[in-house]
Amino acid sequence: MNALEHELSYPFGDTLPETGTAMELTPGVRWVRMTLPFALDHINLWLLRDEIDGQPGWTIVDCGISNDDTRAAWEQVFATQLQGLPVLRVIVTHLHPDHIGLAHWLCERWTTPQHECRLWISGTDYNGARMASNPATTSTVITPAFAASHGITDTEALHKIQTRAGHYASMVPKVPERFRRLIDGDVIPIGAGNNKAGWRCHVGYGHAPEHMSLHCADLGVLISGDMVLPRISTNVGVHENEPEGDPLKRYLDSIERMRALPADSLVLPSHGKPFRGLHTRIDQLKSHHDERFAEVLQACAEAPQSAADLLMVLFKRKLDLHQTTFAMGESIAHLNALWHTGKLVRKVGSDGVHRFTRA
Repeated sequence: MNALEHELSYPFGDTLPETGTAMELTPGVRWVRMTLPFALDHINLWLLRDEIDGQPGWTIVDCGISNDDTRAAWEQVFATQLQGLPVLRVIVTHLHPDHIGLAHWLCERWTTPQHECRLWISGTDYNGARMASNPATTSTVITPAFAASHGITDTEALHKIQTRAGHYASMVPKVPERFRRLIDGDVIPIGAGNNKAGWRCHVGYGHAPEHMSLHCADLGVLISGDMVLPRISTNVGVHENEPEGDPLKRYLDSIERMRALPADSLVLPSHGKPFRGLHTRIDQLKSHHDERFAEVLQACAEAPQSAADLLMVLFKRKLDLHQTTFAMGESIAHLNALWHTGKLVRKVGSDGVHRFTRA
């Protein structure tokens, strides 16, 4: 546990649900944990006891990526953890593969002639996922041309980036044909019988196009998705299709709006352990980015910097290819944020690389 984590409270300690099981956190709310084949090796998923049109069952929040291991883990959950009840709907916080990857399978798995198991998600993320899951589209976080324009010059690295085309579609091969749109402020009644509670949608920008966190005031629970994580900072990156974007400002504005939620909320994050200390964590995340902004400004005052030049300034560790693609997006995000506020000047060199200097 790092120093910042000591400022948070972990009510369940180091207890984790085993793969294929569910751990009850509060009545009607269960925690499922699935493995991921990345450095970030797990995702937290949630089961909410529910009832729709008189049919008792469960709502799933987030899905895991589409692979055999995750499907097998879900089947074990279905066989042992649902009390013989069906899954009634699937809520997805946002379009990233570890969240939406198995939505199509889950919805098809639990649809019957009497009840269609529907995907619930924001409209922007639904349509983004449908486009990215098409293998004909370029669905990488960063393409070779975009990487080169921000300072990646190694031909082997650029070739590896090229081979990642279709990486999204490999983890999200299909998206359900129909969905139910989630909009900021929507309140979803979830619960069994007379125990239904309202779960309010809170939109977040920067990490995904239209991320939806879910807050239940009655239970004092926030399903934060990837917007607020206890141990790591949320990835916020610039992508090729919006090269002048300012996602970091949008992200920081989004988590500041979450400060309106109760400080003692039980936060259920997509990665890491459930915790209390929402306002403290928001402060920590804002301080983290303030420190990164200061480091970028200092480096750009000393010499013109590309996003690739700043990777070691911002991350200070060796990165694999998967991590580098996300790190480049984050580096550009910090540069763009400072550029949009007039603290940096951006120029394109004769080599076609964008470099930034202190204004």
